[in-house]
Amino acid sequence: MTSRKQILAAARGLIDQHGWEKLTIRRLAAEMGLGSTTLYTHVPGKEDLLFLLIHEYAEQIPHPELPSDPRERIITAAVAIHDGLAAWPWAAEVLTTDGFIARLGDSFLSLVETILTGVVDAGRTPDDSVRIFRSIWYYTVGEILVRTHTRHREMDERDPTRLNAYFGNTDGPLRLPHLAAIADRWGMLAGQDTYAQGLRAFVDGLLAQAPPTAGAPDPESA
Repeated sequence: MTSRKQILAAARGLIDQHGWEKLTIRRLAAEMGLGSTTLYTHVPGKEDLLFLLIHEYAEQIPHPELPSDPRERIITAAVAIHDGLAAWPWAAEVLTTDGFIARLGDSFLSLVETILTGVVDAGRTPDDSVRIFRSIWYYTVGEILVRTHTRHREMDERDPTRLNAYFGNTDGPLRLPHLAAIADRWGMLAGQDTYAQGLRAFVDGLLAQAPPTAGAPDPESA
């Protein structure tokens, strides 16, 4: 008998070795010594398997003690989501498509609920809470993915000699004086973890922003 626990453990092993993009039901079945048909009786497809893994992992994300101030509750919940996904960044990549909310379990959704409630308690409408959560989500996932991809690839901007060589061999200081002045420290500064600091400024701005005018088109749909 094959249990869901065994399937998820084998899938995690393949993802750790080869990345989530290369995970397939056929490959997982071969890894477990099963036929694909047998595995399909337990998991309908790759997407379902990935969300089962995310659901299982989300249950292990520690939930912080929540402060009474609505703004601080928003920030605390967002940091908990960020830190949890940063430890398993492929999950953040899977969740980049809108509509994932309906696929998540109660543990993750309770953090989303905390953010929505914090926005409403801060004096905004339920509609605003969705818009603000989406903005925080995009910022959070984007930060995780950029840092993850940077760690996995050699980026020119992390090598100060390349930036210095570029600005030294061209008219860079004349055309881009601020970049030229900071070139030797760019990599060090870009590598600093400023997520929480940026989040605080971002949340303050979102909460202070005037709500969209009724009937105005959504800029994202334009």
